[in-house]
Amino acid sequence: QVQLVESGGGLVQPGGSLRLSCAASGSNFGSYAMGWYRQAPGKQRELVAEITLGGRTNYADSVKGRFAISGDNAKNTLYLQMNSLKPEDTAVYYCKLQQWGPIRRTSWGQGTQVTVSS
Repeated sequence: QVQLVESGGGLVQPGGSLRLSCAASGSNFGSYAMGWYRQAPGKQRELVAEITLGGRTNYADSVKGRFAISGDNAKNTLYLQMNSLKPEDTAVYYCKLQQWGPIRRTSWGQGTQVTVSS
């Protein structure tokens, strides 16, 4: 069983920064990839940034140059550094862990609210 716990959300003014964390716990994850998604009210959940199985990072066009995803394998923690935040970044941010082997399983965190407003 995998557990993901996000933290670091909150209220920030436009132009500000936040750093989200996702702590993963559980048994051996095997081969896996991790990413951050977000869901704004009335919208579908969308990919924000991910670290693929091969270690490549991908970003949504809307956050390129402003957000940075990173991971600390020793701490089993995924981070999302968010700079130059905009009101349109307001959403619930979710952490996802995709296991590819020896078992295939998708796990989600409970989400953390990010609100960008003056």
